[in-house]
Amino acid sequence: MQQPLTLLVADDHPMFRAAMLHALGDLLVGGRAVEAATREALERAIAGTPHIDLVLLDLMMPGAKGFSSVVALRAQRPELPLVVVSSNDQPRTVRRAQQFGAAGFVSKAAPAERLREAVRTVLAGGTWFEAEQAERSERDADLAARLAQLTPQQFRVLMLIADGLLNKQIAAELGLAENTVKIHVTAILGKLGCRSRTQAAVLVKSLDPEETLDTGPGA
Repeated sequence: MQQPLTLLVADDHPMFRAAMLHALGDLLVGGRAVEAATREALERAIAGTPHIDLVLLDLMMPGAKGFSSVVALRAQRPELPLVVVSSNDQPRTVRRAQQFGAAGFVSKAAPAERLREAVRTVLAGGTWFEAEQAERSERDADLAARLAQLTPQQFRVLMLIADGLLNKQIAAELGLAENTVKIHVTAILGKLGCRSRTQAAVLVKSLDPEETLDTGPGA
């Protein structure tokens, strides 16, 4: 007997979350929907929900930086399939979502049946990318591989570095000792091949769906 589904819907607009859940109503009969409106809420939901069948993820939630939530989820829960649902449905954005580890991409402008088809396909172990694919990028592949080396805590520190916070401010934000933050920063720069915090911040900026910055170690 098939177990009821548990879906995690991450989007900062409550009406759009409700619309997605309504569209997936037949799939969720007897199941459970977990909702998140920010990157921090998404992290809490992932940590507090041991079994999740699928994540539906918007790219532009508060606290997220483009594909940062996709990369963080792939590193934290690599077995967990996720489908990006975004209003930015340009071919390059779709291709980057795939390259950063999403199992599917659905435009927010797509009809409800398209979303249902995508979810069914991904739940069955397939992938769903309808848009014409842009050429795959070695830069994105390298970026995804480097970011995947970070622990969840290191990824949080990296996001705050990108916000321009100093070690003391990061320590206060995350409830850590300042020396612990310094250790994390050193490890982050080493794993990412960055020589400075500025380089690390530029690398994070390249996660923006529209960004075209060179993120190589020598950038």
